[in-house]
Amino acid sequence: MFEIAEYIGIIAFAMSGFFVAARNHLDLLGTLVSVFLTAFGGGVMRDVIVNKTPYTFSHDAPAIIVFTLMLLMILFRLHRKESIENKIWFILSDSIGLVSFSIGGALVALETGLNMTGVLALSFITAVGGGIARDVIINEVPFVFKTGFYGTVSLLTGLLIYLLDRFNMIHFYPIAMVFVLGVGLRMTAYYKKWSVPLV
Repeated sequence: MFEIAEYIGIIAFAMSGFFVAARNHLDLLGTLVSVFLTAFGGGVMRDVIVNKTPYTFSHDAPAIIVFTLMLLMILFRLHRKESIENKIWFILSDSIGLVSFSIGGALVALETGLNMTGVLALSFITAVGGGIARDVIINEVPFVFKTGFYGTVSLLTGLLIYLLDRFNMIHFYPIAMVFVLGVGLRMTAYYKKWSVPLV
């Protein structure tokens, strides 16, 4: 289950990182950094916290997938599209990445024996850590801090995984339902303009 969530998240966030790089008119190196930070940053932070060798550093498939995906997106000239971040495929890929990495982070936390706070923290860090690092390097306010319900969806996803574990329901179908609910909530929140109250 962890590997499924990890690979879905890597693919989705690699696309998200590519679109952000295109919007900021980054060169090839900048695009590569944006893609890799978005796809791998949160997972590396998560694994370092639980004292594990980062998954990306011990398996070749993630880097191969991201390189291949990036080349395909360049070949299809997706970086030339206008207003990419308002398109359905950007919103959908980012939502899928968010929920997949939230699930992956929560599963790692449970496997490590962390409590609810640890599950929520690792779920959140895995989902948004890479995006925050990317946005800081690009010199932008991190996406998670200015978009309503983005980080909230990650925390709710982590909470649902924690509750499934408490009821011994960590199986494919319950987790798949959490995935569908999480993506649906994020998409609905985006198009309905839901937001967390400002301080």
